[in-house]
Amino acid sequence: MRSTSSGTNNGLKLANKVAVVTGSTSGIGFAISRRLAQDGAHVVISSRKQQNVDRAVATLKGEGLSVTGTVCHVGKAKDRDRLVTTALKHCEGVDFLVCTAGVNPLVGSTLGSSEQIWDKVMNVNVKAPALLLSQLLPFMEKRGQGSVVLVSSIAAYLPVSKLGVYNVSKTALLGLTKTLAVELAPKNIRVNGLVPGIMETEFSKVVRLGQPEDCAGLVSFLCSPDSSFLTGENIAVAGLSPHI
Repeated sequence: MRSTSSGTNNGLKLANKVAVVTGSTSGIGFAISRRLAQDGAHVVISSRKQQNVDRAVATLKGEGLSVTGTVCHVGKAKDRDRLVTTALKHCEGVDFLVCTAGVNPLVGSTLGSSEQIWDKVMNVNVKAPALLLSQLLPFMEKRGQGSVVLVSSIAAYLPVSKLGVYNVSKTALLGLTKTLAVELAPKNIRVNGLVPGIMETEFSKVVRLGQPEDCAGLVSFLCSPDSSFLTGENIAVAGLSPHI
C-alpha cells in the first residue's frame, strides 16, 4: 500500500506516483525530493548517513509531504538492495528514479589519479545508477511507464581544472542517458539527463549561479506527462553558459 500524508493530492500532476531519489538529503537531491512530493508523489529519499536521512524525512513530513527514507551508499550492492526493499515495502511500485548521488574524492589531474580513485568515482557516479535502475526496472515495467533522470554536471561540457576523473564520470553520464533512452523506449520508460551548472550547495559554494530549486522544477516536468515525448536529452540548467 502506498503511504501518503494526505488524501487531498489527487489533483496534483504526480499524484499516486512513487519516486526514488538518491543523494537526496541535501542540495539538489533534497530540492528535487521536496518538489516531487509537493507535486503529489511519494518520495523515497536516501543518503549515506542515518542522521541526514532522519533530518530530511522529518523536515519534509513536517511540511505535510509523503516521504520515507533509508540509508544508501549507492556504490554498495547491499545498500542498493535496501533502498529497493524500502521503496517496495511502502509502495506498490516505482514510477521515477532520480540519481543525484555522486562523489569526488580527489582534487587532481586525470592521469595522476590512482586506479582506486578511478574505480571509486566511476563506481558511484556511473555504474551505480545503471545497476540501481536494473533492479527497479521490473517494477517500473509493471506500472506501464516510467521516467529516469540522471544528474550529470556542467563539468561534462566545461571540464573543471583538477577534477579530472570527476569530469570524465559526468561526461559518461551523458552517454549513459542516451544509451538507456534507446534501450528502454520500447518499454515506455524515458531517460533524460539533468546538467546543473554551479549551484550553491555544500558541494560547491564558489560562485552563485543557481539554487538547487532551479533544478527541481525541471525534474518534476521530466517526470510528468507533460514531457511524455521527451527522452534521451541532456538538459543544462546553468544560467548563461555560452560554450555549451
